[in-house]
Amino acid sequence: MKLFYLLFMLMLLLFSCQGKQEKTQPTVEDISESVYASGVVKSKNQYQVFPTVSGIIQQILVTEGDVVKKGDPLIKVDNEAARLSTENARIAAEYSSVSANREKLNELLETIDLARSRKQNDSLLLVRQRNLWAKQIGTQVELEQRELNYKNSVTAYRSAVLRYSDLKKQLNFAARQSQKNLQISQTMTGDYTVKSETNGKVYSVLKEQGEMVSPQVPVAVIGDANEFILELQVDEYDIARVKPGQRVLLNLDSYKGQVFEGKVYKINPAMNERTRSFTVEASFVSAPPALYPNLTTEANIIIQAKKNALTIPREYLLDGSYVLTEHKEKVPVTTGLKDYQKVEILDGLTKDDVLLKPVQ
Repeated sequence: MKLFYLLFMLMLLLFSCQGKQEKTQPTVEDISESVYASGVVKSKNQYQVFPTVSGIIQQILVTEGDVVKKGDPLIKVDNEAARLSTENARIAAEYSSVSANREKLNELLETIDLARSRKQNDSLLLVRQRNLWAKQIGTQVELEQRELNYKNSVTAYRSAVLRYSDLKKQLNFAARQSQKNLQISQTMTGDYTVKSETNGKVYSVLKEQGEMVSPQVPVAVIGDANEFILELQVDEYDIARVKPGQRVLLNLDSYKGQVFEGKVYKINPAMNERTRSFTVEASFVSAPPALYPNLTTEANIIIQAKKNALTIPREYLLDGSYVLTEHKEKVPVTTGLKDYQKVEILDGLTKDDVLLKPVQ
């Protein structure tokens, strides 16, 4: 009998506890509405270094953590074939130079001098023959022969001058062309040394000496040594509410329990079709003492904020626009800002009202 009485009292207590609904009253406090975003920390101007040629790594000139300047060599790729090609281009340039072909030009200059002398001599003979013919000395055939000789010598002289001019043009063209080929070969040889495009820090070297590289595979990661940014992913449903200048509250796995602040400064307009999200970039307003690229972060981008707002817990909202009073009356309310825990009540309640938590 005593055991039955104890079980009865226990069941009565259990039912009374189940029937008791939680209560609350509206609170006046600050509230903000935000958009969730996840992302990573990146060094400003961070980029992957790609070689412009394929080959085997001959030498790695930097290590992680090194500070480099624009143009500093990072990696040398084996360039024996390029070196031989450059040497061939240099030999061709030397062979094609005007100075190397001076003898050919001098030979044609001598030919021009000889043709000039013959032309002058034939001119004198022609004048003399014409004077004799005017005095009825000599024959018509001799005069015509002198005229023909003079015409031939004029033609020979002009031909010699033309050949000299053509050869000089050809030599100049060949010299310029071979010099350009040499410059191209030297540039290609320079491509076998991978250089930094910016001032910054080497955050990662992705290859080892002796490995094969190609223009499709990065070999290092470089970025700003001191300045970091946030690269956040925002869902396509929320992106229309994100604007440059909005505050960002974030936490990092490396600094658990701490909240840091940033500010949106760029929204990339192209959507990632695979993740259906947009990339939003933000700068740090308050940053932790030490940062590293690719640290993960979770952030809230503050869309709106309001001070001294009348709020209730979100779980006390019924069907999105009603609340249940202590008299179990269903009262319509007008809502405003919402965060993950609270909702602003614009109309329908006062801070003195008592609300019941709806039974799930």
